[in-house]
Amino acid sequence: MDSSIISIILADDDESDCANFKDALEESRIKSNIHTVRDGVELMEYLKKEDTATPDLLFLDLNMPRKNGLTCLKEIRTIDKLKTVAIAIYSTSSYEKDIEETFQYGANVYIKKPTDFDILKKVLDKVLSAAYVYREPPFSIANFVLMI
Repeated sequence: MDSSIISIILADDDESDCANFKDALEESRIKSNIHTVRDGVELMEYLKKEDTATPDLLFLDLNMPRKNGLTCLKEIRTIDKLKTVAIAIYSTSSYEKDIEETFQYGANVYIKKPTDFDILKKVLDKVLSAAYVYREPPFSIANFVLMI
């Protein structure tokens, strides 16, 4: 695959959120390839397949059926081939506990899902532009929550 194309996985059970995400991504100036899954079980099964390429960036909703995002995050960070994947928590939750836990368990950035489409486009552009920055330590909780 072309190295200038960012490989993305979106794990989110909300169909309208997925559609908005894809639409915003299509309008981005950054080229990307996206694969979506609807829950944590489907995500982990997909990531563990031997023929699945390691994504550059994973957007992970916290509130999913069957296996939630926090459980997936913990599991992903124990799998050697996935330890370097940049993970953006992409959730409606703004609870401090969720933010602190996801930071503690190795997420790279926390994004509260924007309700405005134009803000979503700005958020995605910012995250995609800095996708590789979020992979490199040192990480700081002070710049963990992405604000636009």
